[in-house]
Amino acid sequence: MWATTWMEEANEVVSPRIGLPRLPLVEWPASHADEGPRGLHWKTRHLVEWANGRPFIWVDDEISAMDRLWVDASHSGPSLLHRVDPVKGLTDADFTALADWLRLVIPR
Repeated sequence: MWATTWMEEANEVVSPRIGLPRLPLVEWPASHADEGPRGLHWKTRHLVEWANGRPFIWVDDEISAMDRLWVDASHSGPSLLHRVDPVKGLTDADFTALADWLRLVIPR
């Protein structure tokens, strides 16, 4: 699932470059400014609501300590908030961290 403001462009531009299939998109609410405590990313509350207790990974370059606190307190299921360096983008180390977490949460 894409949770990005790129919306459909994520499927057109990013997915092919990193080997992902076309993915569904999170629908963002019309109003999201100034919701929640200071420092909380505007996506955080909506992502927790969308996940509804299910495991989820959020990969973003704007994840903060407040987002981590909010998710820990508000989400009953497992989650990984993985911050990516905006200068480097996604690296092999990021993909390794995501895969490692998935193996822990969803054992085969």
